[in-house]
Amino acid sequence: MKNRQNVLTAALTGLAPAVWGSTYLVTTELLPLDRPFLATIMRALPGGLVLLALGGKLPVGIWWWRALVLGILNIGAFNFLLFFAAYRLPGGIAAMIMSAQPVFVVILAALFLAERIRAIHALACAMGTGGVVLLVFRGTASLDTIGVLAAVGGALCMASGITLTKRWGRPEGVGLLTFTGWQLTAGGLVLLPFWLWLEDLPNGLTGSNVIGFAYLIILGAVLSYIVWFRGIERLPAVAVSFLALGSPVVATLLGYLFKDQTLSALQIVGMVVIFLAVVLGQPCPPKTKSEETSSAPPRTLVSHLPDQPALEQERSG
Repeated sequence: MKNRQNVLTAALTGLAPAVWGSTYLVTTELLPLDRPFLATIMRALPGGLVLLALGGKLPVGIWWWRALVLGILNIGAFNFLLFFAAYRLPGGIAAMIMSAQPVFVVILAALFLAERIRAIHALACAMGTGGVVLLVFRGTASLDTIGVLAAVGGALCMASGITLTKRWGRPEGVGLLTFTGWQLTAGGLVLLPFWLWLEDLPNGLTGSNVIGFAYLIILGAVLSYIVWFRGIERLPAVAVSFLALGSPVVATLLGYLFKDQTLSALQIVGMVVIFLAVVLGQPCPPKTKSEETSSAPPRTLVSHLPDQPALEQERSG
């Protein structure tokens, strides 16, 4: 029963990275051109404010700075570094570097969550990175040092956000919607200065722009982050980190279906390898009673006999 619940929770949590994988297609096809910070702010801030209004509760005490830290790591800084790396690096390179995120979570979870590093996690990390390489790599390319550092920073932000969300949990009496609203709002507010500094307002919005922003707000932020934080609560941090590898898979499939991009045999192999890595990264099913009984050491008949000194005493008597 427990194993079935874990599978269902993992499947639901995996919907969040799947939705995030569609962000590229929505951004290029429906949103104003060259407005990455506007897209990110619209994705986070409106939905966060709505959830805050519905919850009707602000952070209290230490949760003011905890909500700010989580909002920066999970949303603000993560999205900023991701967009920055995408502009500085050739296609696919940022995704390859970001695929190292489960490695960081394995290390951080061992340090701060007492989650044991297992050999199967190391294997899953190697398979996940290798699968993403097969999926997105397109020959040799020169690497921009700042872009590489930004991609590594994005992976560290996501890994740290998962770990701290798992470690701190939710404050008592605060619902998941309110908790998500805190982080979306904090992440959106942090991005405002970058938007004002680096971008201008678009001249106007089309119907396609409105549909694209609505998709990012409702599916790309509110619903996806709710199921994502729910998954972090119910699954080990390492298991959640591997689910994020589904994002480049969905992005590749959507590019093939809607943008006439190619899908090679190596890319299909990469998808299979990524799927296997995600499966290996999930928690092992608990042992059944029959397995526990069979693995227990057998009882010996000696344990039912009197001890040797007692026998000698009885004979001498």
